[in-house]
Amino acid sequence: MTKFTEKEIKHLTSLARIDCSDEELIKLTEELSKITSYVEQLQEVETKDLVPYSHIPEQSLSSLRDDLPGPTLKRETLLNNAPDQVGGMIRVPPVIKKSHEK
Repeated sequence: MTKFTEKEIKHLTSLARIDCSDEELIKLTEELSKITSYVEQLQEVETKDLVPYSHIPEQSLSSLRDDLPGPTLKRETLLNNAPDQVGGMIRVPPVIKKSHEK
C-alpha cells in the first residue's frame, strides 16, 4: 500500500492552495493512502485478453447529457478567492518570458 507522508500532503495542499488544520492534514494523509491502495488493486485485474476501444460506441453517445451553461460564481466571489488580482482580473505568474535583445 502506498503511504503518503504528512510532508508530501503539506506540499500538495500548498500547491493547491488549500489550508488544512493539523487534524485535517492527518485525515487527508490517511484517506489518500486508502484511495491509492484501492487503485493499486486495479493492477491485479487481468486485461490481456480485452480489446481496447478505438472509438466510442454510438449507443454510448445517446446517453450523454446536453452541454448547457449552468450557474456560475459571482465575479466578486471568484476574485476574493484568487491569490492575487489586478484590475478585476486574476494575476498569474508569467508563462513565457521575454527574451532580451543582444
